[in-house]
Amino acid sequence: MLWVVVFLVLALAGLAVLIGYVVWLAHKTADVLGEVGALVDQAAQLGDLLAQVQRPEPTLTLSAPTGRSAASRDVR
Repeated sequence: MLWVVVFLVLALAGLAVLIGYVVWLAHKTADVLGEVGALVDQAAQLGDLLAQVQRPEPTLTLSAPTGRSAASRDVR
């Protein structure tokens, strides 16, 4: 009869540990999902900011000839 009580106590302790682990895992899962949601929000904000960025129009600049060639530059 003593062995039955010992096994029941061990089974109940194991069940309590298992329930505690499931509750802890549920909280961690909720934390991770919350962080993923925040990451999605940040990515959406980044996409909105990148959509507002405009590339400058390329302009053609003409420069007057200087009369100096690349070989005649002073190299020090």
